[in-house]
Amino acid sequence: MRWRLLIGGMVLAAALPAAAQAAQPAPEVVAVQPSGAEVPTNLLRLSVVFAAPIEGAALPRIALSRADGRLLQEPFLQQELWSPDGKVLTLLFHPGRVKTGLIARERQGPILSEGEDVVLSFDGRPIKRWHIGPVDENGPVAAAWKLSTVRPGTREPFMVSLDGPIDGRDAGYLAVVDAGDHLVEGERQLRDGETTWTFTPDAAWKAGDYRLMVHGTLEDPSGNRLGGHFETSIDSPQPAAADVTLDFKVSSN
Repeated sequence: MRWRLLIGGMVLAAALPAAAQAAQPAPEVVAVQPSGAEVPTNLLRLSVVFAAPIEGAALPRIALSRADGRLLQEPFLQQELWSPDGKVLTLLFHPGRVKTGLIARERQGPILSEGEDVVLSFDGRPIKRWHIGPVDENGPVAAAWKLSTVRPGTREPFMVSLDGPIDGRDAGYLAVVDAGDHLVEGERQLRDGETTWTFTPDAAWKAGDYRLMVHGTLEDPSGNRLGGHFETSIDSPQPAAADVTLDFKVSSN
């Protein structure tokens, strides 16, 4: 499991003397994902990347508001999902208000509305602004991805242009293996609003056949999985996750 669940953070934060809390430097936010300018109406999760671990609970310090300053009420589940190093916080939008046909959505309405702008703030400081686009129910389609070419004898980045943004924490869900099924070691990153995956090998490329391995549980920010959809009914559940492979060749031609 790549996340740890913060339990009792509110109690720990409350136990700190007010003077000690005030003396702590303001946490530095280095990134927010999705990092693009637009997100779908059915956005399910977001991540905040801090420069260093922060003390106490973070969720009470985070707010989501409309462009005019009106707060969106209770948009997130009351859970803090942290990366093992304590620097990346992932928040889930209330799934009962994201998915249609559920009681929470009927009573409270959807969280986001197409066409509006929303602002994410931490400690009252804006850290990200999004325009809300249409619902995304498609999910990643690996067959639509475009693979770049790389030359043997170089460490040129291998780039994959995705058909849409994937979850910002899923860079490690793609990997490169050689013709002998050996993992090629290197650095994996997402950029361009999580629509481009790049891989820079630790050693120079060798001529030959390679495969891009894509884990079947890779998702987009709306919870649509590779080959599956978040918006499914009880009568038609998602199919089992299945890995996908895309072949490519490294040659001097």
